[in-house]
Parts: sequence; C-alpha cells; structure tokens
Amino acid sequence: MSLFMTLRIAVKALNRNKMRTSLTMLGMIIGVGAVIAMVALGTGAQSSIEEQIKSAGTNMIMINAGNFTQGGVHMGQGASTRLTEADARAVTQIPGVQYAAAGVSTRAQIVAGNQNWSTRAEGTDVTLPLIRAWPTKYGAFFTPQDVSSSAKVCVLGTVVSDTLFGENVDPTGQIVRISNIPFKVIGVMASKGQTSYGQDQDDTLFMPYTTVQKKLRGITYINNITVSALNADAIPAVMDAITAELRVQHKLIPGEPDDFMVRSLEEMASVRTESTRTMTMLLAAIAGVSLLVGGIGIMNIMLVSVTERTREIGLRMAVGARGRDVLFQFLVEAVLISLFGGLVGLGVGYGVSEGVRRFLEWPSVVPPQAIGMAFGFAAATGIFFGFYPARKAAQLDPIEALRYE
Repeated sequence: MSLFMTLRIAVKALNRNKMRTSLTMLGMIIGVGAVIAMVALGTGAQSSIEEQIKSAGTNMIMINAGNFTQGGVHMGQGASTRLTEADARAVTQIPGVQYAAAGVSTRAQIVAGNQNWSTRAEGTDVTLPLIRAWPTKYGAFFTPQDVSSSAKVCVLGTVVSDTLFGENVDPTGQIVRISNIPFKVIGVMASKGQTSYGQDQDDTLFMPYTTVQKKLRGITYINNITVSALNADAIPAVMDAITAELRVQHKLIPGEPDDFMVRSLEEMASVRTESTRTMTMLLAAIAGVSLLVGGIGIMNIMLVSVTERTREIGLRMAVGARGRDVLFQFLVEAVLISLFGGLVGLGVGYGVSEGVRRFLEWPSVVPPQAIGMAFGFAAATGIFFGFYPARKAAQLDPIEALRYE
C-alpha cells in the first residue's frame, strides 16, 4: 500500500471521532508548547545576559572593599576602608591588566536651575570609558589633570541630563550644584541601559574620584577598582594575581581572610544564570510530564481503536494485507496525532513566550532548531507509544478478527 493511501486512511480514521482525537492531542499540545516556551525563554535570557556582559565593558574585573571584623563583629561586605589609591596603582602594574580605575560612589542631589534629581555620583578615573567601552554623546570625559586637581567637573548619564535639561539637549558648559557646590558639566555619556540586575546605568553622573573623596565625602580611601584584562582568557590568571598583590599591599598573613572582593562579570551574572537554569529545568519537567501523559493518552486511544476496528483489521488481512502493513497503518495514525498536536503546541508555546516577553518584559527567542526539536519529540513520542497498539493490531489472527463482534 502506498504512503499516500495510508495517510488518507489514517486521516479518515482520526476524523471519525474528532472530539476523542482532539482530547488525545491535548497532552501533546501542552508538552510541545512547554518545550517551545522553555527553549525560547531560556535562550532569550541567556542572550540577554551575554549582551549585558558585553555592554558592561571589555573583560571587566571588579575589586570591591570587603568585610572587616571589629570586636568579634563582622561589619559586612563593603565596610572595609583599606582599599586605597596605592592599591589601584599596584593593580595597574600587574601583567595582563590593561586598564584600572579607582572608584568612589555616593548619592547626590543635583540641581540645575529649577530642576533637581537624586542620583548616584560615581567618582572614577579617566580610563573608565575605555574599560567599559562607553563613549560620550556630548562633550568629553574628564582628563588626568582634572583628577590630579580634584576639579569640580562632571559627566552626566542620559537619564540625569534629560531630566535636568530636557531630551536631546546638549548641556555641555552648564553649571549644576551638588551639595551646594557648583560643578561644570563637560559631557554626557551615551545611553547604556540596564545591568543584568536591573540597575539603570544611565541614571548616574561621573566625576574625578579625587573630587568625590575631598569635596563630597571627606575620605581618603576608595570603594572599588574597575579593571580591564588584556583578553578574556587572561581573566582567571589576572584575578589570582590581583588577589595575591592586594594581600601583600594589605599585609595580610596566611590564613587571614581577604578584606576585599575580586569578581568578574561572569561571576556576577551567575546568580541570574542559575535562576534561568532553574526556570528552564522546571519547564523541562513540565514538558516531560506532559509528553509522557500525552504519549500514554495516545497509547490508550490507539488500543481502543484496535479493539473497535478488529473486524476491519481482519478484513484487510483477509484480502492480502500483511502484518507490517497493519503495523505501519496504526503507527502512522499515532504519529499524525502527535504531529498535529505538536503543530498546535508550537503555536501555543510561541504565544506563551511572546506573551511573557510583552507583559513581563522577559527576553524570549525561538531558535529555528527548537521547532525541529519539538516536532522530533512529538514524532518520537507517537512512534514510542503507538508501537505497542500497532504491533497488537498486526498480530491479530485474521479468522478470529473476522469473527469478532
């Protein structure tokens, strides 16, 4: 019997009980839909994390002030005041380090005319735009002379600039007040967007770290050092070298805990990656259970179909159909149910992923291979769970089948 004829018979057989066929496909629809949603959301989240890492800077390593203990009390991460300019200079000399920028941060209320805005004031060095691959939209970044002289200059993020001066307005040369101190705006950074933790990088302003130390906070230490390695492969070795160098700088004895933290962007993104992996595994479990339930439903319905069509099977075998023809016929019916369910499930999965993207703003990408994978799962489920009923039909005795009432 030709494949075309086999398909026609299979479609007619499935059309006899449309409601039963639709309900049988339901498990497959849910399973394939979950597979598509799982792949789309997982791939989208991974792509988003990779893009955020790339946009944050080139081969970045963050050194932050760590914990210190006073009277047996752990003061917590970021509490140490032992990170200094000397540490930043020492880090710059480490082989494999391309750039290093000392950093001091604080909150500040910035006032321009009758407008004001509360934002983060990031004190940094002239190398930060090179480390973070972050150009200016207007004006320029500050110079080494501004850092050495603790100049009262600042570079605004786009959110701060748009709030104080209006959108698409170049505020270069304007005077703003921070803590009642006048600062000259010398530039505006290009828009950078949010970090992987939801922090808006454009809602900030930059100034020389020495200016923040002396004029805004009155301190001599720094909060962090931003480092750029020569290449991505060098990051682990550079991190180890930084740790060793800072332990020497801080005179820490062997066994004494670090009073600083050295982290790469990949490590910072690991928390979100783990969350994504957990969600993906949850969806995979849902997909697996749904496919299993759908497969059992297909097996159940095909067994019922074999019983209902026993006389038909006997008649076909009596007029010359071979056992393998009957086996193939019922396998085709099982696979058709799976593939139709997979097609509908594909639409459901795409709809779910698109809905999550629009309403929850979670990135989703449906890769082309996911479609093939979904249909492959559907076909494999149909063959696996349809084989036993098909084999049972093929092994029927024609005489006994014709006598079946």
